[in-house]
Parts: sequence; structure tokens; C-alpha cells
Amino acid sequence: MDATTSGATPSIPLHLIIDEPLSLVSALQQTYQRSQRHCFGESTPGEFPLAANPSIVLYVLTSCNLNPEDLAHLEVTCTFFRKPANFAPDFQLSISELAALDMCEKRAIFKPMREEERQVLKQRCGGSWKLVLRYILAGEACRREKSQAIAGPGHSIAVTSGGAAYTFGSNNSGQLGHGTLEEEWRPRLISSLQGIRIIQAAAGAGRSILISDTGTVFAFGKDSFGEAEYGAQGSKAVTKPQIVESLKDVFVVQAAIGNFFTAVLSREGRVYTFSWGNEMKLGHQTEPNDVEPRPLLGPLENIPVVQIAAGYCYLLALARQPSGMSVYSVGCGLGGKLGHGSKTDEKYPRLIDQFQQLNLQPTVVAAGAWHAAVVGKDGRVCTWGWGRYGCLGHGNEECESVPKVVESLSNVKAVHVATGDYTTFVVSEEGDVYSFGCGESSSLGHSTAQEGEENRHTNVLTPQLVTSLKRINERVVQISLTNSIYWNAHTFALTDSGKLYAFGAGDKGQLGIELVGQQTERGHPELVEVDLG
Repeated sequence: MDATTSGATPSIPLHLIIDEPLSLVSALQQTYQRSQRHCFGESTPGEFPLAANPSIVLYVLTSCNLNPEDLAHLEVTCTFFRKPANFAPDFQLSISELAALDMCEKRAIFKPMREEERQVLKQRCGGSWKLVLRYILAGEACRREKSQAIAGPGHSIAVTSGGAAYTFGSNNSGQLGHGTLEEEWRPRLISSLQGIRIIQAAAGAGRSILISDTGTVFAFGKDSFGEAEYGAQGSKAVTKPQIVESLKDVFVVQAAIGNFFTAVLSREGRVYTFSWGNEMKLGHQTEPNDVEPRPLLGPLENIPVVQIAAGYCYLLALARQPSGMSVYSVGCGLGGKLGHGSKTDEKYPRLIDQFQQLNLQPTVVAAGAWHAAVVGKDGRVCTWGWGRYGCLGHGNEECESVPKVVESLSNVKAVHVATGDYTTFVVSEEGDVYSFGCGESSSLGHSTAQEGEENRHTNVLTPQLVTSLKRINERVVQISLTNSIYWNAHTFALTDSGKLYAFGAGDKGQLGIELVGQQTERGHPELVEVDLG
């Protein structure tokens, strides 16, 4: 057990309870009989057979102020408990394996899995239930499956903690899912999805994707997964959410929309892509308007992925291996955004090895249009790619072809990062928000109602505290901003109480706030009338 992960751990007192031996049974024989009953689950009144209820070990650790992950990481196993346990699916489980499997059973992603699916996942993760648990927890940490807000190109999606989906903004292709092509300036519930719990959302130019808690994918807007922002494909408008038939056999947990392609992530950590496969750009040959998912080939075929992020013509994948977390990139290398020390393209996913040099364990990854960012387990933030307008936070506009630590955030422990078109936001453990990069459309949030307007479009070369969000006296847990080179950007800040604040461009209603007169944007955060808590 790593003592550093849980702080000071109180010692566990050992109480030896010695019963009075029976006249015809020796103390040694009695001890053996009691051990045998405990081990094989032959319970008698007052007994707690471990094989019948492995959660008792969790209780012991909980009573000692240890978190459940400590047990999953526990490698020392007492020989006493290695006897056959009456606990499916394994019959030779250590304490840590028993507890890890018991904890997996309680996770929403694991519960509905069939036995053969669980065994496949176990092998993909490295052959251990502890590794499966680490994979599940890593995905929960970086893929927000509670309430969330998505600032898409001209339109927005908001998902409540109960799984209801609201949309608002531009609707020229039916991307709001209400059966019309009319803009919405206030959040409107997608009524056709009532009774279906949505846990993930993604927004692209003229299209939207929603994912339910059963792994079902709904798509609406342009009927294409791969057209460019103003491409020829996707001329048909789908105005209500429709199930993506080609993904019916895949339990999907996340989707990411990039230019020319769409990617989805399965429950087992496999990545599938749609379109943009001509010339083997994503490791497979396909037509631009192909609606069939293709598995992402190469190194990630046998490595489970916990999160994906898509930018302009490239994809990032956060993978969980037995040795730890790692990041792979594939696609267009322009500006150095693939992170390999060059600007060349990659047709297959390639490991970004710079994190090993930095001794940094990635936990969250974000892909902007031309740059990328990662948050490490220790709270450090790394950025790389095209540094225009200062979006990398290094005090200049230079390109960085490998991940580089943002030194000006050395006193901040980050937990979340979001990237857009030359803009970056970082959320600290305390809920403070820092932003840097392009100030166009007031999307950085460095303008307040009390201050003058001269700073609302200023570019910021190093991270600055967003004081306008600090003043709302709410703890921010998620930031989402527009990731498009063709649309004016807007930004959402979601608090832990479920309140949603918006600022930036709002000319199409994408802020969810009515603008007056000739206003086209909001320079300071304003509360959106939708409760996501």
C-alpha cells in the first residue's frame, strides 16, 4: 500500500480472542476448525465468512479512514485467505482482487456487462481485477458523466445530472433536435428523449451526438460524420435524435467530433472512427461520407483507452496500461500538435513519450483546434502545438512540438483543462479558473461589468485568474469552450451546485441568454436559466 496516497494511516489494533477450549477438543484443533469455517464459507451464527461477503474487508478499511482505492492497490496477501473462495467468477482471489471485483460490481459501467464481456475487459486491462478497477476509475475521473455543458460551434448542449438534454443556439441543420430548423435563445428540453438518461454529449459544426447510460448513440443535424465545417457532405438535415444503427453492437461511453471525422470510445476502451480515412489518414481506407465505424488500428488495438479528444484533423487518446497512464496521437501534425517533436503526420496512433521524460502521469487530455493540453496526476499542466495568441501559456507565441510544463501555474494544482481555437482554460482543485490565449469574442472571461471594456478582447500570453468567475462565489468543476476555427467562441462554466454561467459570442443564441439591442456577445459570466444539478 502506498502510504503517500492516503496520508497518515492509523494502525490497526490486533485483538486475539481466545475461547475456552472444549474438554474433548484441543485449542489447536478448535482454531483450525474456526479458520476452515471462515475460509470456505460454512457460516454459523455470529460468523462472517469472507467468501460470502468480501465487502467486509472494505468495512475494515473504511473504519480506519482508508479510501477504497487503497484496498485495490493492496498487494500483500495473507496465505490464510488464498484458499478457495465461493465468489464468482474467480476461485483463487487474493484480498485485493476480491475487493477490486466487489468495487467493480458497484460501477455503472461494469454492472450490465455479461460474464464473457467482463473477462475480455479483464484481459485487455492486464489480467487483474485491480487493473480493471483502475481503468474504470480513470475513465470516471476524466469523462464527466454527471451534469455537463458543451459549447459547440454556434450551438450548445446542456445535460442535467438526471440525464435530461437541453439544446439552444443555431439550428440551420436541425442540430438542436427539436424537429425544426428554428434557432433557440433559451435552453429547450429535447422532448423526444424523455425517459432516456443521457450521460455524454458532443457538438460539431451543424451536428450533435448524445450518448445514453446504456451505451446507445443518438445523432442529429447534418447526416454525415466527416464533412468539413462548410463541406459538401451532410446536406440532409436530421431534426430529431436518431439511433446510430452502425453502433448498435458497440457500448459507447464517449464521442469526439473533429474536422473531417468523428471518433467514439467503447466501454472496453476501443476507439472507432468515422470518415476521413482516405489516404490512410486514420489507419484505414474509407470514403469521406462513410457512416460505418472503423476500429482505430495500430498500438491501441490491445491497449484500453479511457478518454479521447479531437481537434482540427487529429485525435488524442488517453490510455490506461498496467504501468500507468499514457497519451497517443494520430492525424495531422501541423504546428507540432501531435507532440512528437516534429510537424509530420501520423497514420497510426503514436505514443507521446515526453511525459516519461517529465515524470508526469497524464489524467486528463484536451485537444484544441491547433494545440493540446494535459493535466498530470500531480496537478501540473502541459501544453504543446501552435502557440498563436499565447494559447500555450508560456509567455510567447512560439510553437512547441513536444509537451511543455506551464511554469506560471507551478503554484496551482490543476484538475481540469479545456482547449478551443487558440484558447485554454485550467480549473484548479479549489475551483478557481485560469485562462489564456486569444481574447476574441470576450471568451476568456477577463472582462467584468464593473471594469472597462478595453480588456475584453485582449490576448493573454500567460495564465490569468478569471476574476469574473471568482466573484460568483461558486466552485467551478467544468469549463467548455468552442473548438472551431470558423465560429466565434463562447464559454461555459459549470459549478458543483449545477449552476451554468456563460460568456463570449451569443449572436445565434448559443449562450442561452437573450441579448438586447445590437449586442452579439457577453464579456462577463451570466447565469443561464437551466438547473443542471
